[in-house]
Amino acid sequence: MGQAADPAVTREAFRLRYLQRFFDPVYAAEQPAIDRLEALAWQAYQDGRKAPRTAKAGRGYADPGYELSVEWRATAAVLKRAQARWGKASTPSRVLLVCASPRNDGTCPGEVSKTWRLTQIAQEVVEREATMQADVLDLSLVTSDYQRHIHPCKGCLSTAMPLCHWPCSCYPTHATGQVNDWMADIYERWVCAHAVLILTPVHWYHATSPLKLMMDRLVCADGGNPDPTSTGGKDAKKAKALELAGWPYPKHLAGRAYGVVVHGDVAGTEGVRRALSDWLDWMGLIDAGPMSRFDRYIGYYEPYATSHEALDRDTDVQEEVRNAARAVCVAVKELRSGKLSVPDGRLERPRPK
Repeated sequence: MGQAADPAVTREAFRLRYLQRFFDPVYAAEQPAIDRLEALAWQAYQDGRKAPRTAKAGRGYADPGYELSVEWRATAAVLKRAQARWGKASTPSRVLLVCASPRNDGTCPGEVSKTWRLTQIAQEVVEREATMQADVLDLSLVTSDYQRHIHPCKGCLSTAMPLCHWPCSCYPTHATGQVNDWMADIYERWVCAHAVLILTPVHWYHATSPLKLMMDRLVCADGGNPDPTSTGGKDAKKAKALELAGWPYPKHLAGRAYGVVVHGDVAGTEGVRRALSDWLDWMGLIDAGPMSRFDRYIGYYEPYATSHEALDRDTDVQEEVRNAARAVCVAVKELRSGKLSVPDGRLERPRPK
């Protein structure tokens, strides 16, 4: 039995969904124009106009004549330049600090998160290093910023690894309105980083929603195909043939250092810390030592309402965050100078998948 992709989107259902973005009465005066736009959007949806602007791939691709999305190509070019800069000894070291809490003072909670405060502590440590730059990736912006999205992974690699393109080519999908995908920017920030320090709370024994969305969309960095023309875009048969012929599963982010800070209030911190560390290990990143990867409870079983006061009192966890940032900085320096030994760095996995 086939698994149809939402076969029930009727003309009326499409119109109702489209018009939801114009529910505010401020748009009422432009209703005729909105109706015209809605009709065009319906036509684009029927035509399946995923990538409406394309250009021939040209030299350097398996199929130079393939009509490649200009948006994907622009992102791919940015990543190639970023990777080239990353590898130059003259490039300043950059530490990507990922604040994974969805909470911020610009949305419903009305106050900053403890994760944000811990991220600022880590940022201060990094910025005190003369040769280091801190890049703070605040994932809470998906809950508060206008039309900022991390769209979910579609699982292309489960059909065949070469079908998962680096960078991800699943978005934007203009026909279905799946646009404004933040991952194009996030990919660049990961590529530019010489180290990544993830700071996150626990949500129901797991990583937060924004963090998990980002993690899933980074799957293309672990084995992804940098040439969509080799699979004719999303041709599953071509992708399967490529994988079965012997796919190298390239690790596009390997060689960067990492640290992980997980905090909670009742349960689940150890499991999340282990899962994040295992994920980063698998992607080829290098841990910065035991002090760079830890989990703690802040205000154990105390009220949520006083959790910031609990963090104020817990000067030990604040210092542990500083140590995690320090360890990551040291790891970057030693990696870039060739002093950090990675004993299995040149070994090949017999089962790379």
